[in-house]
Amino acid sequence: MKLTLGFSPCPNDTFIFDAMVHGRIDTEGLEFKYLLADVEELNRRAFTSELDITKMSYYAYAYAAQNYLILDSGSALGHRNGPLLISKHKMDHSKISDARIAIPGKYTTANMLFSIAWPDAMNKIEYLFSDIERALLNEEVDAGLIIHETRFTYHQKGLHKVADMGEYWEKLTGLPIPLGTIVINRRIPAETALKVNRIIRRSLEYAYHNSIASYDFVVANAKEMDSTVMNNHIKLFVNKFSLNLGKDGKQAIKELFRIAGEKGTVPEMPGQIFLT
Repeated sequence: MKLTLGFSPCPNDTFIFDAMVHGRIDTEGLEFKYLLADVEELNRRAFTSELDITKMSYYAYAYAAQNYLILDSGSALGHRNGPLLISKHKMDHSKISDARIAIPGKYTTANMLFSIAWPDAMNKIEYLFSDIERALLNEEVDAGLIIHETRFTYHQKGLHKVADMGEYWEKLTGLPIPLGTIVINRRIPAETALKVNRIIRRSLEYAYHNSIASYDFVVANAKEMDSTVMNNHIKLFVNKFSLNLGKDGKQAIKELFRIAGEKGTVPEMPGQIFLT
């Protein structure tokens, strides 16, 4: 059986999925045709139920939950790894609601967390995540939400941290920060979905024990990213929650949707959102 799989070219995703898409592990008779795309593109593809398995933002999941279930393995959650709000000039928090804010996509979890923290900030402009630093330097916007590897490099360009969305979330809830999830289409039979969940975990375990095997795939898609940044990216976003959401991970996800639902930023969720 061949399944379609979408994930981003970011080091954490290529590190996790390398073994399963390149036949380095037992895939229990399944084959995967994969697509690499920016997470916001994957979000939009999920709205039309295009892919069998896909990475997506938790914010976007709220609008695709009728079509997909969250897998236990492959997600990006954690502590002290949330999106950052940065600016070219130092900015007081009282100015944020009226500022021009660059966001890395309407349906990104970065935007969701920011909307929870600053619900009155309405002047948002969408950019590809890698273009937000440039937009700030050119003063096209007053502040920007950064994700992925840019959190490691913004200070080198003279940019300033205004607020840490992850820090805000952890103070609010005491729970890990839900960032990105791996989901499987509800049309896939349950037995096959459980296989996929096992395979993703097996792929990540292989990567942990044979990190050199995934190196070429990670580097090829990281483009010109510095190797130190690349390794720090993997260490920050691939952790115990990537192996298994566990009780705390699932509670964090449910709390995210509860709080966002109370603020009217997401629709009502279906009764079942997790595969298991």
